[in-house]
Amino acid sequence: MYNEEDTPRRFYAISFEEDEPIVTMGTLIPRKELSFHPRAIALPPRPTRLLIASRTLVLLATLVFCIYGAVFVAPIAVERGQTLLASTFSGIVTANAAPVVIEHPYTKEITPLTYGIEVAFSEPDFFATARDAFIEAERTFVEADLAAMRLRYFEDGVLVLEYPIVKKGESGTFWETPAGLYEVEKKKQAHFASFGQVYLPHSIAFQGNFYIHGTPYYETGDVPTTTAQGGIELDTADAKELYDVVTLNTPVLVYERAADRKEFLYEPKVPELATPHYLIADVESSTVLAASDLGEAVPIASLTKLMTAVVAAEYINLDTRVAITEPTFVQSLIPRLGERSSVSFYSLLELLLLESSNEAAEVIAAEVGRTQFIEYMNERAKSLGMSYTNFTDPSGLDNGNVSSVGDLLRLIQYIYEKKHFIVDISAGEKLPDMYVTGEFSGLANFNTVEGMENFIGGKIGETTAAGQTSVTLHTLNVKGEERVVAIIILGSEGRNADVTALLKYAEERFGDQ
Repeated sequence: MYNEEDTPRRFYAISFEEDEPIVTMGTLIPRKELSFHPRAIALPPRPTRLLIASRTLVLLATLVFCIYGAVFVAPIAVERGQTLLASTFSGIVTANAAPVVIEHPYTKEITPLTYGIEVAFSEPDFFATARDAFIEAERTFVEADLAAMRLRYFEDGVLVLEYPIVKKGESGTFWETPAGLYEVEKKKQAHFASFGQVYLPHSIAFQGNFYIHGTPYYETGDVPTTTAQGGIELDTADAKELYDVVTLNTPVLVYERAADRKEFLYEPKVPELATPHYLIADVESSTVLAASDLGEAVPIASLTKLMTAVVAAEYINLDTRVAITEPTFVQSLIPRLGERSSVSFYSLLELLLLESSNEAAEVIAAEVGRTQFIEYMNERAKSLGMSYTNFTDPSGLDNGNVSSVGDLLRLIQYIYEKKHFIVDISAGEKLPDMYVTGEFSGLANFNTVEGMENFIGGKIGETTAAGQTSVTLHTLNVKGEERVVAIIILGSEGRNADVTALLKYAEERFGDQ
């Protein structure tokens, strides 16, 4: 299949380019035993006179450096409009956040694992090898094993704290924590999550929307008893102990088992379609029922906004009210933001996914920084294995936003499994357990096809270069079982007719009559 894993990889853990890398061989063959045995807790050596003297010299040198910086460097920095001292100390603070890089065993190509969601961390051996590289390099980091429901804190490669994970965010919800490599961005004694109307005690935030915290509680002091409200939940006493030792920029390695693919056999026959690029596939089993070239990259128009929604949900805090600076270089079919100074993040997602608002896409990207946001989009595509995809803006207006039907299948599979709320919003569904509502009434849903009752979500797009495009999800009864199929259309001149034809083809050949 097109989504099979590559050959084995190996990892290095490094802090600086001049470091000698520590090599650990990795393979994607699952280990017979996933447990590991870290070194015993070691007491720090008793300081000698020589060590004390050297530490004194270091402290004196640091003091002189600070005085020199305050007297001489700071005025220059102010004069030039630069914060030189801030950047200097920032480099010192983040020096211990060691990245992990992968070297292909044959091509020797080196690819760094950047901070963020990393699908490969769902592979147990891949994750274990990366974690072991951190241990061997004597790095300080947090490991959250969401499959075994255990959280561990390593200090200089030594395991010093370990706790049971009480709860984790439900799959497909805002609260889910995907597998990946992150770093601690902020800490708060009691973070208030407006989406759940709960306080998260001893909250440790990484990548904006993901948290390690104690038992959530309402303002009344009551504890939620129904659904999980929060991210990685520890016992409150354990969360406090971890909160007290973890510092900002500490790496957080998260492992979560990949969803099992359900085997389901089809007998594919390619339909006759005028559309040059199409695909229909079972979302859960990855079985392709019919398709054109899976790897041909072409413009995709507003299908770009699916990735915009994914990145936004991962990098923008869910409780945020986003300031509106109306973009002057984009237009939407239904402009709605011109009279507002701010809007809830949830409302922006509704505009983005239902009415395909270009304004909403640009406002969302501006919240992070437009250039940085587009970089995140491309990094996310790479992490999902979307080899034929490139993004140049958050809306899809630019012709440089390209992808293939095979890559878009990977994207919609990820959204369906891990960010299902995006599917729900695109279908006009209200999200359960949310205490916020959309601020706009009478929203149109551009994604639906009239008379097609088995539509459950998706996105459409259209530009001159891309033609008419769509990624839609539908239910299909096969062998007495309800399946979910994805229909992807690129470069169409009659999108609705093409979707209807492909769905009819699948129903006639595979569906229950």
